[in-house]
Amino acid sequence: MAVHERAWCIVVPHHALGARLARRRITVELTKLVPTGLLLDVVAVAAELVGNAVRHAAPLPGGVIRVAWHVTPTAEGAHVEVRVTDGGSTRVPEPRVVGPESVDGRGLTIVASLARRWGVRREGGGQCVWAQLDTPRRHAAQ
Repeated sequence: MAVHERAWCIVVPHHALGARLARRRITVELTKLVPTGLLLDVVAVAAELVGNAVRHAAPLPGGVIRVAWHVTPTAEGAHVEVRVTDGGSTRVPEPRVVGPESVDGRGLTIVASLARRWGVRREGGGQCVWAQLDTPRRHAAQ
């Protein structure tokens, strides 16, 4: 599978529907560009980041969240950076420790386990949570 450098940026509603729209668009755009294992991880990470933005942050002007992703080829397959920008929050996003009975609170733990690196940076009046993912070694040949 030949991977070419590409970048996308979309806006989705600051609503639970936003995560679904981001998942669909990423899947459509990356299905033939990156190995399946990487695609699944990118979709999961983007959905968690958009979901967190909806639950914990203000929207950007217009009631939206910006979702961007950039694909770069590597010797093993591809490198993808996902960025979710929202209107900011009073708290810096960080993984939480939750018990087995908790119904939420695992989003950034999932992101941290799937991504090579992730972080938060302030952008203008908002914040961007980003994650970098690479082709998992077990999926490199797909």
